[in-house]
Amino acid sequence: MPTSFPRLPASFAAAAALGSSLVAHPAAACGGFFCDNSQPVNQAAERIIFAVEDDGSVTATIQIQYAGDADAFAWVLPVEGSPAISVSSDLAFARLQAATNPQYLLTTTVEGTCADGFRGGVPGLDSTGGSIDAAAADAGSSVSVVDEGTVGPYDYVVISVDPAAPVISDVAVTWLRDNGYQIDPAGAERLAPYLEGGMNLLAFRLTSGRSTGSIRPVRLTFGAGLATIPIRPTAVAAVADMGVLVWVLGRDRAIPVNYFSLELNEALINWLSPGSTYDDVVNEAANQAGGQGFVTEMAGDAPPLADAIFADWERANWETLAATDWTGREGELLISVLNSYGGYDGMRDALAANLTLPEGVTLDDVLACAGCVFGWDTMDLAGFEPAAFLAAVEAGAIVPMEETAAMFRARPTVTRFYTTMSADEMTRDPAFDFNANLRDVSNVHQASRIIECSPSLTINEAPWRIVLPSGETVRGSGTGWPFTATDGSMPANARISRLETDGDGVVVTDNVSAIAAAIGAHNASVPRPTGLPGGGGFCAVGNGRAPAMAVLLGLAGLALFLRRRS
Repeated sequence: MPTSFPRLPASFAAAAALGSSLVAHPAAACGGFFCDNSQPVNQAAERIIFAVEDDGSVTATIQIQYAGDADAFAWVLPVEGSPAISVSSDLAFARLQAATNPQYLLTTTVEGTCADGFRGGVPGLDSTGGSIDAAAADAGSSVSVVDEGTVGPYDYVVISVDPAAPVISDVAVTWLRDNGYQIDPAGAERLAPYLEGGMNLLAFRLTSGRSTGSIRPVRLTFGAGLATIPIRPTAVAAVADMGVLVWVLGRDRAIPVNYFSLELNEALINWLSPGSTYDDVVNEAANQAGGQGFVTEMAGDAPPLADAIFADWERANWETLAATDWTGREGELLISVLNSYGGYDGMRDALAANLTLPEGVTLDDVLACAGCVFGWDTMDLAGFEPAAFLAAVEAGAIVPMEETAAMFRARPTVTRFYTTMSADEMTRDPAFDFNANLRDVSNVHQASRIIECSPSLTINEAPWRIVLPSGETVRGSGTGWPFTATDGSMPANARISRLETDGDGVVVTDNVSAIAAAIGAHNASVPRPTGLPGGGGFCAVGNGRAPAMAVLLGLAGLALFLRRRS
């Protein structure tokens, strides 16, 4: 197994725990995502976009989800230097995920004639498809403020801590608490490896008066380095089998340089209901790699996804709205903007800054029905300034969507990774690089089902065989799937590989033969029909389009940093 990875600064190499071991060890360090433990951030689904420029600089867009009181919110992560900071959009993440979710599509052919006379398509038996939607010390003299400010709904500060300070992590946490960042001191020592390695801390809190409904993703731009997620600190608030969903944009297909690459055993996917089993298969696949492996769910052209995030017609519509003279037509402007962009991040802030609400009326009421609040005929909007409102919507809602789409237009390739982890598996911070030799990976998986009808069996009783993309055939009957990810019948990974920045990588575990043997043993136990009289018919697959079925594999509030290249 190769053990050559991009070298870290010596003081940080031990903390990152890079190496060849696959064994998951108890987490001994924590940093990136640190919050009030009594009101932990909901990390059931972590989502992040890395965009890497040709010069090696990296922009990271991180989604944040939080459950708790607004005044208890705090989000802290270790960073190199002082990144440029802006806000992004939850809607952009939602659209990107929908456009890149794995799809498992099934076409159906019927052989013979069943007892109920069925020879063609029937509801429930036509093609199935699914989109699978992951301090006691005196801190004042040891802490320096590198940067501070306000962005979107947040106040933020970047601090550095004197490496000679006693109990350096306690000093950092004490300073943050003394300055209004509600950090739980429990587990502060988990920040120590990052601080001792010379990294700074970036802390966010909600600006006074902001509600948790204002929370939105943040965008951080760094200098040159590897895109790296400090997953170890996330263990402080992680749930079991936490989903981690990552997109990496760059010149070539991306790879996890210090985690394994996992190829799923597609026989464990329930092709009759793929969304119901996908996460179970990924959980088992990750567990079988010691909790330190990623599935490459897709890799291919990035620019086409830009339109899925923010379409050209949406931009054109906005430009028309912004260029129109709305004098005397303020109510019409408000309705037009809400009809087209009411669901965008930043819209609540634009409304709050530009509308005077009647007593007892909330922003939710306005978003639900502005005409009902202000009157459809008169639309009395006292003090409403169209130009100021349009500028607020542009800056807070439109620009973040455009910036996300622009990242995809500017880079040739996007790679989507997914895995699940529990706290005890978060011992190594995953880093991503590129390999120009590797093939694209499609997120669309197609299998074929043949229902074997006979006059003695109804369509629901008839056996079937499904030919998987790998070429293996699985036999069964009815609506049940013969395998589950946790029944021990076969491995969840077809292959576990170690990828590097050139070549095809090294397969460290190959389960293909074992999987074929398990499928063969199962198939031998399935009764076969005695004959297939009467020909057959083709069951059209929804005119070639499978119904969408979303299973969220989200990414929320993930802490990260960039590890500098040597």
